[in-house]
Amino acid sequence: MPASASTRLRVAIVGAGYVATHHLSALKRLDFVDVVGICDSQLPAAQALAKRFGVARAVARLEELADALPQAVYVLTPPSSHPAIALAALDMGCHVLVEKPMADSVADCEAMIARAQARGRLLGVNHSDLFDPVLMQALQAVRDGRIGEVVSVDIIRNSEYPPYAGGPLPGAVTQGSYPFRDLGVHGLYTLEAFLGEIGHAEVAFQSRGTDPNLHFDEWQAHIQAARGVGRLLLSWNARPMENRVFVRGTRGTIEVDRFLQTCRIHRVLPGPKFIGIVANAFFSALKDVFRVPWNVVRFATGMLKPSPGIQHGAQAFAQAARDGAAPPFTGEDALRIARLLEPLCAEPDRQRLALLESRYADLPPADALVTGAAGFLGRRLVARLRAEGRSVRVLVRRPVAAYAQDAGIQTVIGDLGDPRIVDHAVQGVGVVYHVGAAMRGGPRDFEAGTVWGTRNVVDACLKHGNRRLVYVSSMSVFDHAGRAPDAVMTEASAYEPHPEWRGAYTQTKLNAERHVRDAIEQRGLPAVILRPGQIFGPGAEKVTPNGVIGLAGRWVAVGSGTQTLPLVYIDDVVDALVQAADAPQAGGGLFNIVDTSAITQEAYLQRAQRKLGGELKRVRVPTWTFLLLGWGVELLGKLLKRDVPLTRYRVRSLRPLANFDTTAAREQLGWTPRVGVEQGLDATFG
Repeated sequence: MPASASTRLRVAIVGAGYVATHHLSALKRLDFVDVVGICDSQLPAAQALAKRFGVARAVARLEELADALPQAVYVLTPPSSHPAIALAALDMGCHVLVEKPMADSVADCEAMIARAQARGRLLGVNHSDLFDPVLMQALQAVRDGRIGEVVSVDIIRNSEYPPYAGGPLPGAVTQGSYPFRDLGVHGLYTLEAFLGEIGHAEVAFQSRGTDPNLHFDEWQAHIQAARGVGRLLLSWNARPMENRVFVRGTRGTIEVDRFLQTCRIHRVLPGPKFIGIVANAFFSALKDVFRVPWNVVRFATGMLKPSPGIQHGAQAFAQAARDGAAPPFTGEDALRIARLLEPLCAEPDRQRLALLESRYADLPPADALVTGAAGFLGRRLVARLRAEGRSVRVLVRRPVAAYAQDAGIQTVIGDLGDPRIVDHAVQGVGVVYHVGAAMRGGPRDFEAGTVWGTRNVVDACLKHGNRRLVYVSSMSVFDHAGRAPDAVMTEASAYEPHPEWRGAYTQTKLNAERHVRDAIEQRGLPAVILRPGQIFGPGAEKVTPNGVIGLAGRWVAVGSGTQTLPLVYIDDVVDALVQAADAPQAGGGLFNIVDTSAITQEAYLQRAQRKLGGELKRVRVPTWTFLLLGWGVELLGKLLKRDVPLTRYRVRSLRPLANFDTTAAREQLGWTPRVGVEQGLDATFG
């Protein structure tokens, strides 16, 4: 039965991603809403969001909230999961709001609509762009006839997605049409709002290959509608970011900038045409001088909420559910868009699926697998193995032209974070050299490339019984800030006690090394762990040495130049890798691979300066200066409630490690530097 206007509304949230934060922010401002729980298959994410918004319960499955008697369920998960969750919520007697697109197929949309009708419940979809304040202003201007009859509408939108964070490939990776399903749906219902029902649509798509996990990243759609024509341009490559709508009419134009929250209306003015054009441009520019800074102030002070359309849509559905009124956008509205999307998405989906499946073609056995084979160390290792006549398989994210020309190299394309492709790559090889890891990016990049990647490699090696895994760890796992400067560094030296203070690279490398060690000790993994020092050599001349930060086009050396560097030449590291694969007594061992020759930071920088000349701009600053700067950045981070790239702890951790004892590598691996630092510096810098 419809609730009266005085009744409170109990709402359950399904999905704990970033969209959920906007829905929760909006619902928390409604005095008649009680959020009774948050559900997500990743329970820690649900628990973190529940704690942030003061929600009492966090669960992994919707049915666990049945005893809370929710009256409305907000489905904020990936589109492929919408139908099952929505149908379950409707069967619980709940009204349902689904984020766009309502479902991936017309059949699923129809099933959801039929179930809502059978249960007498509301089914709404959050076509949130139509609630954006400046887009609502543009739509009202069209309704008021301010630009005459609409002739055409263009929508230009750029975007970027958070990196793939590892695990079974999500729809964003496997579905060729995902970008268009995700953002194209916004464009189509917006074009429909301005131009009336869409009668015909065509789409073109292509891949520029910027992100190997986002295949088709350029999209164009052309539509013919009842009152005009429209075009939609979507790009994940073009910069700077844009989110604009251009409406052209018989008596004027409208330009909406959704990032800056401006709506510019240019009308035909009396007098000469040129004067009218100049006047429109002048007065629009004059208005922007004031309204753009004002919008920034509104956003900074909370007067203008982030993603205002999403928040408005969340509140509007709650009010409709409370009052028993029709939601702003119904399942039938979503069904019209689904009928447009389905035929447009079939071909890119087919192409993407065929490409992914082609990566799992049967491969003959190989002597070795090298992950990270496109990197500095990986390339040199592959070259050594091939020079020794060994067959090599490489796992890379993108094809490497040089490998395609060598019949002795098998290439597997895929991401280290993907368990299936790693399993395929590991099967049928003798030795696995796990060199790959994330070197840059955000936390999700490091999680996929380093933690998930290592977990996948370990699991695959245990499954397929490879002869040996050689894992490349990092000196970053050691305690840099807390060590005594004169302490001898061995394999047993203390781990970093505060990896979360050092950053994502240290956190994930430490987690990965511990995972390999646990697998050796508890699961019998035949593995060797190597921790190289700072690897240098030809091709790495522009890599900053330890204790130096690349900042604003300069190398900023922190502290004394007399600090020695834990260097090791690239070919000497490759020697250690090959020896680790074959040395019988090395199994289960962990080895620091460092050249103990004492080379100071300043001597290294001088060699680099002579090689790079004016291209290298360097400056040395005292440690206390950077500590003071780190303190200031920390304060700013606390004020903004954000992580910051520089802290006092990170400054203290810049100090290079020194005083290495490499007895273990010498006695158990049989490794000593064959080239050495001095000869390596000559080869690198001349």
